[in-house]
Amino acid sequence: MLASRLGREIPMPKHLEVVTSDTETPVWVALRNQAEHAAKAEPALASLLNAVILSHDNLADALTFQLARKLGDQEMRAMTAREFAADAFEDDLSIVEAAEADLKAVFERDPACKGYVQPFLFFKGFLALQTHRVSHWLWNQGRETLAFYLQSRSSEVFQVDINPAAKIGKGVFIDHGTGIVIGETAVVGDDVSMLHGVTLGGTGAERGDRHPKIGKGVLLGAGAKVLGNITVGDYAKVASGSVVLRPVPAHCTAAGVPARLVNCPTCEEPAKTMDHTLAEAVYSTSSYEI
Repeated sequence: MLASRLGREIPMPKHLEVVTSDTETPVWVALRNQAEHAAKAEPALASLLNAVILSHDNLADALTFQLARKLGDQEMRAMTAREFAADAFEDDLSIVEAAEADLKAVFERDPACKGYVQPFLFFKGFLALQTHRVSHWLWNQGRETLAFYLQSRSSEVFQVDINPAAKIGKGVFIDHGTGIVIGETAVVGDDVSMLHGVTLGGTGAERGDRHPKIGKGVLLGAGAKVLGNITVGDYAKVASGSVVLRPVPAHCTAAGVPARLVNCPTCEEPAKTMDHTLAEAVYSTSSYEI
């Protein structure tokens, strides 16, 4: 166990992929390693780093503590929040696996991210997504009121509003987070990246299946609005500020208000490269000249 190694120095990883045994999670080892070095470099934060990361034996325990300290309030104390988060992680190990994939996605796709400690402690997009994973588990357990409570707290604390019924895959990167809204029947596939101000909403007051289905590896630019029970195909891209009201085929880019297809195919993996550029043909008219 990693706890038995706390008495010796572990070298700082160069590429954040430290593997010390088959039973240890590389992301967790790297996170602890970076936290140890950060605590030495910045003593003012040593207590925080110890409480949130270094005093725990695994990623799940540290994450339950971090979510609890962020979400706890006068109505629901931190220890209560930690208990049902721990129940979720223990009951469904895929939630922890998804959190690990999300953490890796932040580091790999955000050039401003210096390691795993940053998003784990400070990035509200990552923390809001992990809160949703717990609230979604509660929803599936029939504990809808508590699930909605977590949604409300996440909206207050992180400015990210995700209905607990929404289904979200793993390896998802929510950059900045502010102003993101994801509706009840929305589905977000694996390896999706979205920036601030994204809305996955409906087009009216009808009930039932009314929200978008976002495929694998899709990139949703800042302020993009995808509305209605439509599909955005795998590895598609929605340009910043666009309003999408019709399906977007896989590997295509949609841009504009209302959105239209501007190039098919787009780049191979837009969510991982975070490539927000458009086809040269889009800029060829005089209205786009600078």
